[in-house]
Amino acid sequence: MENLSWFILAVICVLGWGFADLFYKKGTDENDRYSHLKIAVWVGLVMGIAAFILMPFSETKFDLSGLVRNAVAYSPASLCYIISMVIGYAGLRYLELSIVSPVQNASGAFSAIAMIVFFSVRGSFGSITQELSALDIIGTLLITAALIALAIVENRISVSENGTKTDRKFRFGALALIFPLLYCIFDTIGTAADGIILNEETGLGLGEIDVLILYGLTFMLAGIVSWIIIYIKEKKAYNPFAKGELAKAQAAVCEEFGQVFYVYAMAAKPVIVAPMVASYCVVSVLLSRIILKEKLRASQYACVFTVIAGIIILGVSEGLAS
Repeated sequence: MENLSWFILAVICVLGWGFADLFYKKGTDENDRYSHLKIAVWVGLVMGIAAFILMPFSETKFDLSGLVRNAVAYSPASLCYIISMVIGYAGLRYLELSIVSPVQNASGAFSAIAMIVFFSVRGSFGSITQELSALDIIGTLLITAALIALAIVENRISVSENGTKTDRKFRFGALALIFPLLYCIFDTIGTAADGIILNEETGLGLGEIDVLILYGLTFMLAGIVSWIIIYIKEKKAYNPFAKGELAKAQAAVCEEFGQVFYVYAMAAKPVIVAPMVASYCVVSVLLSRIILKEKLRASQYACVFTVIAGIIILGVSEGLAS
């Protein structure tokens, strides 16, 4: 992983999470009130398996006490991620993917701002900005502005369609935006925490594999809790391997795939990578148009192309630096 450019790592993450969003939507049953918990079960299962596979490669060679200690230290980031993701799964029951994903992922812009403030207060922001070129700054600003603009556009679309749509997913109108907005808040905290934790000067001394292990084990626990809640509520055990659950499995695999590349990219350049990986919502929007046949407006396309332009500029910058 060390030989791969942070830019390539971030692009792979964007593609992985973009497809994960598509499968999350396909695996969501609008009539199943526990659909979001069933997705959490699958994500916990996949991430838990990945965590156990990665354990022999841990940089710190966890013993039981060390594992517990590091899990507690990393819990602010992991819990915020898990809460945000389960909220996001719930929101897919009431809003189109092309609306949910962009609003949620304005968190990438906000987390970058949070990290800038933190590193500035710590007096370490200068060492981070020394590696940034003018193209890096321009590309990051374009992506950040476009993500915020896309979230605003989707908010207006949701409000304007309130009352004009009759199916279930629109019945709460603009109120349903509470799901992606809450996701945005928790994901902002989690992403900023990751950037700080993975930074060599401010971090906990955890390597990238260690973070993947801790996050995977925490989500595995969340998956077990979700399974128990479903069992209590539905009075029967949820079988994640039942027919019709394939999309949930595909989403979980894509989520973990993207997570691996995300962790390494964030460890390299957190302030730039945070808004860039959040641009996976652009992949989600385009896939929702191509595969789910959700209609896009000119304003949405304008934001999408601005994000793509920002990513291209970052790619050019990385190429020139190499």
